[in-house]
Amino acid sequence: MKTKLILVEGLPGSGKSTTAGLIHEILTENQVSAELYMEGNLDHPADYEGVAYFTEEDFEILLKESGSLSKVFQERVTVKRNRRLLPYMKLKNELGSNFPDELFANISKRDIYELPLEENMATIIESWEEFAKQAASEEKVYIFECCFIQNPVTVGMIKYGASDEATTDYVKKLAQAVKALNPLLVYVKQEDLEKSFRKAVTERSEDWIKGFVDYYTSQGYGHINGLSGLEGTIDVLKARQDLEYRILENLPISMNILNNSQFDLEGHRERLKRLLVRNNVLSI
Repeated sequence: MKTKLILVEGLPGSGKSTTAGLIHEILTENQVSAELYMEGNLDHPADYEGVAYFTEEDFEILLKESGSLSKVFQERVTVKRNRRLLPYMKLKNELGSNFPDELFANISKRDIYELPLEENMATIIESWEEFAKQAASEEKVYIFECCFIQNPVTVGMIKYGASDEATTDYVKKLAQAVKALNPLLVYVKQEDLEKSFRKAVTERSEDWIKGFVDYYTSQGYGHINGLSGLEGTIDVLKARQDLEYRILENLPISMNILNNSQFDLEGHRERLKRLLVRNNVLSI
């Protein structure tokens, strides 16, 4: 069975973005049709990025409060099993100042990743199932960066402090949803988590650092364990890494862990090429 989905995972600063880009580059250079979706892509075919969830009643209230934008919202909303899904980030990018900040802020509070865990799981899993049905009939390889393990662990453990079992079950259900695509998981590992994360901190903006630290320590696992600041964030990341390794041990899909501790780009590229050949994604 051909592999039609490659999942790239790893902790922040591990090099997963670089890895996903290299996989796409290698496949394209070898005439394999491939599509790459990085973290934050608003057009992601399986996951939701910048999409708000409304019940039918709540969406009607939104329309009444939205003035001239109500027609735009009606045109762009997607209805799935009584869920009203509005791509508010794409609309903000398109409308700019014509999308009032207060209205945007109120809608963003309804982001799918702000939903209670069970509702978030149901909505996301359904989307992955729909994607798999579509992708199964296509002659291409999809490459997803960090939405397969990272997002469930972030919303389960980091945001809600959910049990390891609940978070692991979330990821296993995503694996089941895309089983027909014969997925290949590439997990990018760093031997020294703290060193790689501190390196990433020096390369990111202050706003990113502040937002990341706040997200990791003010709720869920970080809050429950009384962690704070950059040191507390590193402690949460260590716990996240332990959980992700346990999740990897229980996944019923092909998987490879690649050590990227040296940040050797050419060496990493060659290892990826061999991996793709070994897993019959690439023929040379």
